[in-house]
Amino acid sequence: MPTVRAAVMPGGGKPIEVREFPEPALEADSGVLDVHLSEVCGTDVHLRDSRLSGVPYPIIPGHVSAGVLSKVRGTLLDVNGRPLREGDRITFLDVHGTCNACWHCLVAKASTRCPKRKVYGITFGVRDGLTGGWAQQLYLKPGTRCIRLDDLPYETYMAAGCSLPTALHAVDRARVALGETVLVLGSGPVGLSAVVFARMAGALSVLCIGNPAARLDAARQAGAGATLDFMECDEPARHEWVRQHTQGRGADVTIEATGAPAAVVQAMRFTRDAGRVVVVGQYTDHGDVPFNPHGDLNRKHLDVRGCWGSDFSHFYRGVEILKDAQRAQPWAAMRMQRFGLDQTNEALAAVESRAVVKALIDPRMG
Repeated sequence: MPTVRAAVMPGGGKPIEVREFPEPALEADSGVLDVHLSEVCGTDVHLRDSRLSGVPYPIIPGHVSAGVLSKVRGTLLDVNGRPLREGDRITFLDVHGTCNACWHCLVAKASTRCPKRKVYGITFGVRDGLTGGWAQQLYLKPGTRCIRLDDLPYETYMAAGCSLPTALHAVDRARVALGETVLVLGSGPVGLSAVVFARMAGALSVLCIGNPAARLDAARQAGAGATLDFMECDEPARHEWVRQHTQGRGADVTIEATGAPAAVVQAMRFTRDAGRVVVVGQYTDHGDVPFNPHGDLNRKHLDVRGCWGSDFSHFYRGVEILKDAQRAQPWAAMRMQRFGLDQTNEALAAVESRAVVKALIDPRMG
């Protein structure tokens, strides 16, 4: 019987293991994706370190993937009602199972908070089948939202990866206006995509504070007019640098995409009075941080918004943007490093140490 190789995360703090599984048996209206590329992101490092709750270890990581639809049983439709066919180059929304019936879905219009929300590579476990992209094949459950990539190169799509809908959601929440100055804290994948989208949204100037040098180079290539390495200066010096680039006022909009709790307070301090702050980097709990409600928030008359995950609208719009070769150029220029299934532990270490701009798993590598 044919088998499928997959990288399995057995539990928090344990190294990845490569195991073999039977080919997936298909339910009605389901499919199989032959994975060409899957992402390694900071969330996968958090999964390895047990920083997310409700994870049903063991799991097959890889929540954003792309490849060829190799098998279909029944009918798979795209959002336009067109059937997907075997041989189509596709990707899919990693979020699966939002109910569209609960209070959050129907009243708050916040499907990212649906209690039935499940995510490929994160809250689906091995017992659910091949439900992560670090595998030669991935099982597309009934109801999975798929999008054709058409002629969009896998590499360009994966350069954006999960940062694409997340950053798009953050920039939406920021309500960037034409001619504004946007400060992005963090030069990881979400920060880099936020730089690109802020420019698309009309920002006249985008600043980026991050680290290391390779990622700051990528930020400049993505459209940041000025960058600063936070490791080379303290908070007061960073604040002064922002003031120097904003006529002494501070940024109109600051997007926090670092994951460091202290950066949230810095985001408020680096933003002008009556400006806007979006916090998108705090996906896991890294602890508490003190701030002054009067001086850091209320006296400044700030609008501070959280941003959790994304929904299909961000995913769909992001892929459509990438299909425009001119708009996709900042992502197409990003440097990436591929790892095979047997190198997933090395890939996680490279992402954790920020030694790479983006790491990808290629299950077809030897």
